[in-house]
Amino acid sequence: MKIVCAYSGGLDTSVMVHWLKERYDAEIITYTGDLGQGDDLDAIRAKALRTGAVRAVVDDLRERFVDEFIFPALKANALYEGTYPLHTALGRPLLAARLCEVAVEFGADAIAHGCTGKGNDQVRFEVAAQCLAPHLGVIAPLREWDLTTRELEIEYAVERGIEIPVTLEKPYSIDENIWGCAIECGEMEDLWAEPPEDAWRMTKDPRTVKLPSREIIIGFEQGIPVSLDGEMLPPVLLLEKLNQIAGDYGIGRMDMVENRVVGLKSREVYEGPAAVILVAAHVELERVVLDRPTSTYKRRIADDFANLIYDGLWFGPLRHALQAFVDETQKHVTGEVRIRLSAGRYIVTGRRSPYSLYDDGLATYSHGDTFDREAAAGFLKLYGLSYRTWGGLQRKVGEHPSE
Repeated sequence: MKIVCAYSGGLDTSVMVHWLKERYDAEIITYTGDLGQGDDLDAIRAKALRTGAVRAVVDDLRERFVDEFIFPALKANALYEGTYPLHTALGRPLLAARLCEVAVEFGADAIAHGCTGKGNDQVRFEVAAQCLAPHLGVIAPLREWDLTTRELEIEYAVERGIEIPVTLEKPYSIDENIWGCAIECGEMEDLWAEPPEDAWRMTKDPRTVKLPSREIIIGFEQGIPVSLDGEMLPPVLLLEKLNQIAGDYGIGRMDMVENRVVGLKSREVYEGPAAVILVAAHVELERVVLDRPTSTYKRRIADDFANLIYDGLWFGPLRHALQAFVDETQKHVTGEVRIRLSAGRYIVTGRRSPYSLYDDGLATYSHGDTFDREAAAGFLKLYGLSYRTWGGLQRKVGEHPSE
């Protein structure tokens, strides 16, 4: 039997390689995709081979991740439950797609992932695999083995000499990519406990930031960020720079209780310096260039779009259909947004676009006002007509709402 195993080099996947070999007497090929997590890819490849894999495949997926997954979600202003920028949820469909491609390339019988039975990622990997390679088997060791706690996994690894990146004293689960970082486990499972400072990876402690406030300017073309402070940058470099700048100000920390796909609530601690800044800037630019009905409708589907990503339905027909609508709305989302950064805070201070629907003459209350005030009377008479009719009836039957 031949199994292609998603491999990060973390606790679960390090233990998985050894466990899969023992349980299935199989050849294990590991697959690792670099989404900007900052890991040493050569070291991961070498570690996978030392752990027992017969082959270790490693890809640099950063550019594809940004262009094909992050930016489409950004154009939709996708934030799960209004907060989470979906960095982990966006990375999973890309990793699942490559996992299936590698399995087909090497003639594997199945793929394996390190997702838990109570987590969201099992849904994202397996639904994606069903869409893209339904002939492949799917193995989820964490739903099968007796290592039901992280402590038992650590003991299993220590007993067998498996290299692992965590200890019982610091048992955090960290998933990081160029769009953000998720931190779980340890004392953070207590909803009342503040996340320990050593758990954060992308952001400085806002309480200790001594930097003076700073303004940055983000340029967009058709909904996609293309420049920082007037400098045109390739997508990956733009995100890396913005992560560094905003992270140094302690911007981008999120601590939320969210609803998982499987029905339970979980406490999730996230970081996303570039993500929170870019979503805020994009939303502000849309306020300037989108007409009211389109803007209103787009805000409604932002939640639907985010839910589809969170629920593992990236490759489904509804996400594709909504993406077509989102892309249509972005044709004029071009311009610049200025944002002031300070310790732990950001605020939009300016916005401009060649497609702005803001009309100085209509908006001003000073000299140069072009608004036709006389038209307002007729507008209000028609706008309130149905309510005037309703109000008259209520008074006639003695049920006027003011009484």
